[in-house]
Amino acid sequence: MRRRPAALALVTALALGLTAAPALAAPGPPGPPVSPPAASALEAADLPNFDPLTPSAHPVELTSDPRDLDKVTYTYNGRTHTVRDYLNRAAQGFLVLDGTRILDEWYAPGYSKDSLFQSWSMAKSYTADAIGVALAEGKIRSIDDTAGEYVPELANTAYGAVTIRNLLRMASGIGWNETVDDVPLHVGVSLGLYSTLQFAATRTKAVEQGTQFNYTSLNTAVLALVLQRATGMPYYRYMQEKIWSPGGMAGTAYVGNDSHGDALGYCCIYATDRDFARMGKLMLDGGRGVVPASWVARVGAPSGVSPSYGLGWWVDGTDGYYASGLGGQLIYVSTKYRVVIVKSTFLNPDEGETLPAFRAVAAEVARTR
Repeated sequence: MRRRPAALALVTALALGLTAAPALAAPGPPGPPVSPPAASALEAADLPNFDPLTPSAHPVELTSDPRDLDKVTYTYNGRTHTVRDYLNRAAQGFLVLDGTRILDEWYAPGYSKDSLFQSWSMAKSYTADAIGVALAEGKIRSIDDTAGEYVPELANTAYGAVTIRNLLRMASGIGWNETVDDVPLHVGVSLGLYSTLQFAATRTKAVEQGTQFNYTSLNTAVLALVLQRATGMPYYRYMQEKIWSPGGMAGTAYVGNDSHGDALGYCCIYATDRDFARMGKLMLDGGRGVVPASWVARVGAPSGVSPSYGLGWWVDGTDGYYASGLGGQLIYVSTKYRVVIVKSTFLNPDEGETLPAFRAVAAEVARTR
């Protein structure tokens, strides 16, 4: 069921330049994440249209096995910090998962294990994995097919000629400045001025596709359209049937749509930190037959245009890979130490500090197993 936002005050303010919100501000306000009862809370949070993801009938059970990780230290910009100091400055939620054991789970006052946190751009990684599933099913013939082959309305536009591969690896060649262009994308689709499809059709080519990495939220919005057309299913339903339920997610989550009912794809999945961790575990486990193992191996490896980006997931050298959202949200998959770490936040003053902290935590978990 799709719902309309309770109010559009924040988005209107963004459009008029009346707030100091960041460029990637989603239609909801940067306040505490909502908690059940979900429907009324979500409406009050001023979300875009949204669709629910319902709990799996066979959730991955997690157990608590607390460890003292607060005193783990790491070095950043020449200074030594503790994990506790970092969390106090930069997080509202934090979870460390070793297998099915929760070694550390912390929430700032006002938050809990039941809080639904905004994914921001971590949703891009979910969309990429859904593309991998559709490819394995034959719904998508090849990631070298163009967007226009699946979305005919884009056939005669710049985006129509871009391959799925280049959308995934942020090498579309479409003219885009994430800091500037993301605002009219968010504002326009939230106010109903245009759909993501209509907005995508207006963009122009800047460079040859496949030659240059340029992080572009609209690329993933187009991928969401491709997914819907290729599978013949709404984004949320495909996500539910192919990833959320078989992947063992335990809670209800919500997927944000544009005002025309198409999933945004590039942001706005509201879920608990435990379910974000379950997603990381799914990837660490090689996809468990839900996401194809061959796809899991590809997404976390450099894609050829950037050493730091794979196919919808960011790459952390040989240590692992991660889904990343505005302000420092992370699902960190440490393939080196076999650990999953999740952090939820709104505005981290220095996102670059997250990886050194998480590497240190993962190493400590491995050392003390």
